[in-house]
Amino acid sequence: MLLPTSGPVSAGDAEQVVRAAQQGDPRSFTLLFELHYAGMLAVAHQILGARPDAEDACQDAAITAFCRIGELRDPSALRPWLHAIVRNNCRKFLRSRRPVPVGVAGENLVASGLDDPVARIERSAMRDWIWHGLQQLSPAAQTVALLRYFTENNSYEQIADLCGVPVGTVRSRLSEARRQLADVLPRIRDERHDETAALQAERREEATTVLSAVADGAPMNKVAARWAEDMTFCWPSGNRTTGREPVFAAMRRDYDSGVAHRITGVVAGAGITIWENAFINPPEDPFHCPPGGTWLLREKKGLVCEVRLLHTPRPTRPEITPWRIELLAAEPGPGRYDQVLHP
Repeated sequence: MLLPTSGPVSAGDAEQVVRAAQQGDPRSFTLLFELHYAGMLAVAHQILGARPDAEDACQDAAITAFCRIGELRDPSALRPWLHAIVRNNCRKFLRSRRPVPVGVAGENLVASGLDDPVARIERSAMRDWIWHGLQQLSPAAQTVALLRYFTENNSYEQIADLCGVPVGTVRSRLSEARRQLADVLPRIRDERHDETAALQAERREEATTVLSAVADGAPMNKVAARWAEDMTFCWPSGNRTTGREPVFAAMRRDYDSGVAHRITGVVAGAGITIWENAFINPPEDPFHCPPGGTWLLREKKGLVCEVRLLHTPRPTRPEITPWRIELLAAEPGPGRYDQVLHP
């Protein structure tokens, strides 16, 4: 489970424990999950059966509850609240599941819509404590945890593409990340955690500066000073290039085509930074770029040595049929016909 247990707590003390947890007392979380984790797992087993996906649903629910406990208005409603999060995760999995002929079942499971730790943590007094805990994870475990819980492209398959590893490896590393958090969080609860917010802000400023460099006319060697000259860039197509110039050349082509880049999220860890951006396409060419992308930046000795980019899947283009073309051509107004047929 997410947190280690240290002994039972009576039902009569449950509300007091909930209130203490809402005030940020980590020991109270330990007691809460000791009381309720078995029931959460039973709910998952009822929906998914006794399979690893049930454990995943509970672990994800535990992280959700960990970040959202402050939103619970009635402490006596903790049990049904936890079970509702588990049920939502299980149903999300069942809706997302499709036949997988080869590989690991559930590899396309997307993290629950309720599981939005970034927004929750930012409103929580425990934010820096949790971020500090993530910094303590091993590099492999930290990477999959950050991608799974703090980004949009967070299915097992998408994480596998970004990390360049099999889906089964993603699952095992995520399990290891949970195990490490269970050990780390109680151990560091009394340490100072304020440096994590500064790192997040610094990395976000860097991301904004790099992605706006072409539009701002800024020199590449200054805005990407932390990018090693011999860095490797792994493109969504699978191609690899060396150096910074191919990346900025692509940005210049986008800019010349009227495409803008907007940062939507940045997550920073020890030796790793994750960017999320939106591509703002021009009205006359709405499908020029995908809706967005996730950038995985790996560092070595303080320099970015590898960047991997994953595009957000494109929306389905409207089907153009002969009757539709005739209808649009007959409609008044400039540009209607061209907008629909633009590749």
